[in-house]
Amino acid sequence: MSIGRRSFLAGGAAASSAFAANKAAPKSKKPAASPGTQDLERICALPVLKRDGLNAPVIIESIKLLKKDKEYFIHVRSKDGAEGVSLTNPPRADFLDRILKELVIPVFIGKDARDLDNLLWELYRFESNYKMYGIALWSPQAWVEFAILDMLGRVANKPMGALVGDIVRRDVPIYVASGRRDSTPPEEIEYLKKLVDQSGAKALKFRVGGRMSRNADAMPGRTDTLIPLVRKTFGDAFDIHADSNSSYDPPHAIKVGRMLEEIGAVYFEEPCEFDRLEETKVVADALTIPVAGGEQEFSEWRFRWMIANRGVDIVQPDLHYYGGMIRSMRVARMAAAAKMPTTVHISGGFGFVYMLHFASCVADVGKYQEYKLGTEKYGSWFDGGITVKDGRMSIPRGPGVGIKDIRGLLQGAKEV
Repeated sequence: MSIGRRSFLAGGAAASSAFAANKAAPKSKKPAASPGTQDLERICALPVLKRDGLNAPVIIESIKLLKKDKEYFIHVRSKDGAEGVSLTNPPRADFLDRILKELVIPVFIGKDARDLDNLLWELYRFESNYKMYGIALWSPQAWVEFAILDMLGRVANKPMGALVGDIVRRDVPIYVASGRRDSTPPEEIEYLKKLVDQSGAKALKFRVGGRMSRNADAMPGRTDTLIPLVRKTFGDAFDIHADSNSSYDPPHAIKVGRMLEEIGAVYFEEPCEFDRLEETKVVADALTIPVAGGEQEFSEWRFRWMIANRGVDIVQPDLHYYGGMIRSMRVARMAAAAKMPTTVHISGGFGFVYMLHFASCVADVGKYQEYKLGTEKYGSWFDGGITVKDGRMSIPRGPGVGIKDIRGLLQGAKEV
């Protein structure tokens, strides 16, 4: 049942912390050949977009924000009539539209979409955008980048993954995740059963702690009771993940991590406050269970630090929050150099489709990808749909993101 601690890491495990609860000096987990920050910086400097099949300039004529029902779309068109579309991560377009229109879109108009790597750098510099970088800037950037990649994929007749890497898989194993903390342990068990029954997934994730709660549980005794109860209910063959959403300091995170080790969990996500990298490393060094983090990270340099210093075992950029496919592929390249998996986080809605394309072309994306019930509503947009069967989800194979009929999809949409 138990999954060994980071079999790809050299060196023995050691409980370590600079905190009063655990004062033992940490032992390095980093193999002698692990890349340093300068090596990782060189990796990040390499271009990501592949120009195969993009022989002529693709000059961007227009980029528009559209809304249809509750969905926001980005529509891009070239001067030659090529089109691409993306969907935003709801509901952020409700309040980030001004950043999109004034600080992001102008950078791309009249430019060759094949120069996307460099255009993202120019966007960072435009109107001093670098002074406000983070989710508020990266999300609009990601929306535009996804639409441009969709357009370029249609021009080159290649799926999105083939524009930024080499296709290595056509489907992925999935887990289902409960986002609840308002449930008692018995109520949560019944909810998890429902998720598993409806999805056919062979792995699950539930939430522990209280979410940014300074060690407080969502309700007294919930976490301590729920962890063993999940294993008892679902049996030894089921893979289990737990997410604290920044709930703990290192001593408390280590305590919870030990409970997860006892039930053979697959990984422990975001045990400490997300931006306290050194504290998360303390937990990762102390536990045998792999520690995951990075969904709210917005800095390439900080990802470099996490990877070079083994601050986590699994890196988790969010494709929207981190600014798109190209930036996230750079993280994956750094992680690959350190023999670490990159399992991207999904920020809701259509984001699972971008996750699938990322997973199609990254060699090590971890054991499972997240599946959210309800996302099957998007399946009719694709030739052949997106199937979920025997605990696996298929990856769209059409050009770009794979939507079969942009015009039909956007019929009735209004410019915002």
